[in-house]
Amino acid sequence: MQIWPAIDLRNGKCVRLQQGDYDKETIFGTNPAEMARKWVDEGARRLHLVDLDGARQGNMANLAAVRSILAAVDVPCELGGGIRDQETIRSLIDLGLTRLVIGTRALKDPKWFAESCQLFPHRLAVGIDAKDGNVATDGWLEVSKTPATQFAKQLSQLPIAAIIYTDISKDGMLAGPNLLAMTQIKRASRVPVIASGGITTVDDLTKLSAAEVDGCIIGRALYEGKLNLADALKAVGDMDT
Repeated sequence: MQIWPAIDLRNGKCVRLQQGDYDKETIFGTNPAEMARKWVDEGARRLHLVDLDGARQGNMANLAAVRSILAAVDVPCELGGGIRDQETIRSLIDLGLTRLVIGTRALKDPKWFAESCQLFPHRLAVGIDAKDGNVATDGWLEVSKTPATQFAKQLSQLPIAAIIYTDISKDGMLAGPNLLAMTQIKRASRVPVIASGGITTVDDLTKLSAAEVDGCIIGRALYEGKLNLADALKAVGDMDT
């Protein structure tokens, strides 16, 4: 199972939110490139980047920080937040990002997303952020009436790289992942599923691996020292041989 340390960007800083609440922010660093090097030095083989300002505003807002991370490390990086047109997709791929995470527009404009997947096959991942089982959009500010499992099943027909599933109620709470929801999403999908939200212990990782989840994103637990990255990587065998 793949481990993706998260670097969430807001106003050029590394932060974490609780349950997607922009008023419940903790700043963990002012130098994103330095943070990226830290995780790679500790064994990370890939990084998950989020432009929180972009997710809320609908356009890229932390591009300078993303550039600095890409210049600082030589591992695959994926980015989500505010990516809502094909010109932006192309420019970010050209910048050196391995894949991009599309959330809001994938739900609101499925025709556009299907066309984008054909233009950039296996370079786009879908971010399914759910609250009470339904898909949330616009930086988690809106909740649709679309069931997350139904959305995952539809998206699996497209040439996407993965589905990244976040249970908003668990995100940043250090209370463990929603294993039932993760299992349901995995069963509904024909593509790799990456779990996000609440992952705090090695036991959480073991349970996700047993549910055949393909990877997980870890944020606050790493930043607060609740989970050691080396232990996480070892627990799921995500290490260089």
